[in-house]
Amino acid sequence: MLLEGLETLALLAQEKTMGKVAGRLYITQSAVSKRISNLEARLGKKLVEPDGRHLRLTPDALALLERIGPSLDELRGQLFDSQHLTDQSRLAIACSETILAGYLGPLLNRHLRRDPYLQFSTHHTPVILERVRAGDAVLGVCAGEILHARGLEVVPLLEEDMVLVSPEPPDFGQSLAVVTIDLGNPANRYLEHRLRSVGLTPWMQMDSYFAAAELGRAGVAPAVVPLGVARLMGIAPALQHAPPAGSRLTRPVSLVFRPSSRKRERLASLIRVLERHFAGLAG
Repeated sequence: MLLEGLETLALLAQEKTMGKVAGRLYITQSAVSKRISNLEARLGKKLVEPDGRHLRLTPDALALLERIGPSLDELRGQLFDSQHLTDQSRLAIACSETILAGYLGPLLNRHLRRDPYLQFSTHHTPVILERVRAGDAVLGVCAGEILHARGLEVVPLLEEDMVLVSPEPPDFGQSLAVVTIDLGNPANRYLEHRLRSVGLTPWMQMDSYFAAAELGRAGVAPAVVPLGVARLMGIAPALQHAPPAGSRLTRPVSLVFRPSSRKRERLASLIRVLERHFAGLAG
């Protein structure tokens, strides 16, 4: 089918190997290769080429995905909305790694005893939105600011406080260089203005809060990290310092899903569980 080929090509753009795409689709590598070959034959164009141990898309393939990508995601989402779900259907949930590890462990331990067919994966927020929109994940638990949530319902769950991790109390009487998360990530861009407005200058930007926190704990520079990350890493309270008053240094935590999810009792039940859980944390 044409749709299968396009879906496989889109996944190959993300995963770079036939094996990883096969794992995502629960098919064999030879089936992945056949789908790509059939699509190439249909279009009369070469779509993938070797790139060391990986594969890369040709310019023709990239141009194709740029044209049809949004429509493909929406179509896949619509197909998911029409899919019949049973109590044994496998449901994928995409989460922020730090939210999953910092706040959801005990809850999921209990919930998975009732619903063992849930599967969790961790991603940055833009990827979570993409996966939920396409129906690759039924729910997303996102950290940071939600942008471009077209076609999705967004439920705020928590405004998580941030702390500065440092062996010594930071001196807020002057401009202070700090270690932060990558502010180039669209979900984190809101932080830069909030930091600079209170005299905190992003100096080093890390791909993960864990790396930022370790640099702060080592005394390289104060690290701005969510409170949940500091607690998860066992950072001593004496090394956790409140940000300047009025800084609004928080991290939004949100739940995202396709609107049809509230009409499916199994998904609606999980949504209610998550809403109650985070409401308890906020209280």
